[in-house]
Parts: sequence; structure tokens; C-alpha cells
Amino acid sequence: MEFLDYSHDPWLVAASLSISLVAAFTGFSLTRGIATQPVALRKLSVSLAAIALGGGIWSMHFVAMLGLRLPIPIYYDAMITLGSALIAILMVGLALLLLHFRPRSARSLTVAGLIIGLGIVAMHYLGMAGLELCRPVYTLPGIAVAVLSACGLSIAAIWVAYGQRNPRNILLGTLAFGLAVFLVHFAAISGTRFVASGTLQDIGPLIGNDVLALGVLLSSFMLCGAFLLSGVTFLAAAPKSATPSQSLPQTLPKSPLLRLPYEMNGKTHFIDARDVAFLRAEGHYTLLYAGAQKLFCTWSITEAERRLTPGAFLKSHRSYLINPDHVTLFERRKDNAICHFTLAGQDITTPVSRARLPDLREVLGL
Repeated sequence: MEFLDYSHDPWLVAASLSISLVAAFTGFSLTRGIATQPVALRKLSVSLAAIALGGGIWSMHFVAMLGLRLPIPIYYDAMITLGSALIAILMVGLALLLLHFRPRSARSLTVAGLIIGLGIVAMHYLGMAGLELCRPVYTLPGIAVAVLSACGLSIAAIWVAYGQRNPRNILLGTLAFGLAVFLVHFAAISGTRFVASGTLQDIGPLIGNDVLALGVLLSSFMLCGAFLLSGVTFLAAAPKSATPSQSLPQTLPKSPLLRLPYEMNGKTHFIDARDVAFLRAEGHYTLLYAGAQKLFCTWSITEAERRLTPGAFLKSHRSYLINPDHVTLFERRKDNAICHFTLAGQDITTPVSRARLPDLREVLGL
């Protein structure tokens, strides 16, 4: 069996890396701060991010393959090529659903990275199966290197991007993810050999390489650009990370106008929800903490969570609903956290359970 010599076009290699980086930035930015969105809108954000990230993975791979220089012409089967793109989008979408609809933990971050890594490998080898006039030959060590590097680098990139959901980590995650996809492709190619096969009469639907390269580049950047313009709030003001000796700046948007009922002297009164720092369960009722006042509300904590406008308050513990606008200090503990509120000159704290910690950190921009 005679293997073909090959090289790479440096310009298309550079273009493939740029696509990977732009797609990573778009996908990670689209999912920033979506914990407070209604479920339907959150699903839309995850879907757009999956298209950006998954489509970016495929585009990077395909442009890099167009940069592969062999002594014979090569073409791609259209249906197999489309199938490889769909696999990348679906696998990334599954990982993002896990990250944004389940409590975020070390296990979920690792599993999400593993899913993306396996998706990259599946997309790569299915895409290679679409080659016409040329047949790839794989070795077991080459496949092992591709799988291990894909999973390891993807897990690392997800840990970086989702360790904290602030602009700094999104940029670091963009670099980590973009380079991960790029390096996985060339790690897989380094373990692959090519042999000539078939004739021009044997091939199926053709996609011209020159037209395809231009089309993939333009469509990738236009798609990511459209998503960035329509859905990204990367530059929006968000609180910076706080240490136990630093206060969180009040930069979160004001909660929607909503009145909460409370009982006093046999009468029902109302208070603007924006003035309430947090609600605490008291049996079948709740106590409203607003400034120096501690007010009795007939709503249960469950009813209060159901009635309040989504995003106005966040459940930090089974007995607490907090207003993120009033948090002045966030203190991380080993497996949980504490939120501090300054009410009438006094420091009052509320617990944050481990299960609620990821959502609260995202809302606070930590």
C-alpha cells in the first residue's frame, strides 16, 4: 500500500483557527447570564450557542481539511459532510443543556467536556469518511491520541469557561476551547495516512473546494456576527468577583416593579419588591426583610417563588428567596456560600446551598 505525501496550506490553517476562536467566543458569550431567563428563552440561547459552537467545530475541521494538500484532487460527499456537522451541533447542544439546566458541579463540568470531546472525534471521523478519490487509513495509536486529546482538552476548556462566568473567564475559555478544537484536528491528522482510491466517475455529489472554502469562511463569520449582535451581553455591566473583605457593586439591573403583600395591625399593606432584600420561610408563611423592617407575609416560600416575576428573586436555599440587587458581599465556603446584606446599618447573612450556588454565581457575574 503506497501512502500519499501531504502538506497544509498555512493560510487556510490560520483561517481554521480563527473560525474556532470566533465560534467559541460567540457560544460562550451567548450563554452568559441566562440563569435568570425564562425556560423558553434559555432554551433558545442554548440552541443558538450549540449552533455557534458545534458549527464552529465543524467549520474549523472542514477549512483545515480544505487546506490539506495531496498530490491528487479530493472532493467531499455532501450528505456525509452535512451529517458530520449535525453530529457536532447535537453533541454540543447536549453538553450545554447539561450545563444550563442541571446544577453545575465538578461532575457536570467534566461530563459536559467529555460529551463535547466525543462529539469532536465523531464529527472528525465521519467527516473523513466523506472523502472522495482518497481513502484515510487509521492506526489504533492514532485514534487513541485523537480521542484522549479531544476529551482531555475539551474538559479543560469547559472548566476554564464555566469555572466563573465573567468576561475574563469567557475570554480564557475562548482561547482554551478554540485551541483545543484546533489541536485535536491536527493530532488526529498526524495519526492518519492517505491512499488514492476510485476515479472521477466513481464519486458522488461534489462540492468544489475553492467555492466551499469561501462559503464556509463567510457563512461562519456571518452567522457568529449575527448571533453576537442579536444575543450577546458580553460588555454589559456585571458585578466583579468579591472577596470576604470586598463589597459587590450595585450594577445589577433593577427588578421589575412588583408589590408584595404583608399584614400589619389587621390590615393588608403592600411593599415594592425592589425594596425587599430577601424572604425567609417561617412555617407556612414568610418574613420580608426590607431595611430595618421585618414584615409578615401570608405567602409560603413556594407561593412567593411562583408569584414573583422570573429573575426578580432567586432561591438560594430551601427557606430563602433573595433579591440579587441587595447583595453587598458574597462569601464562598467549602461546599456552599453566604450572601451578606446591609440593612439599617446591620450586616445580615443568608445561606446559599450547594445546589443553588452555580445559579447564584452566574446571576452575580462570578
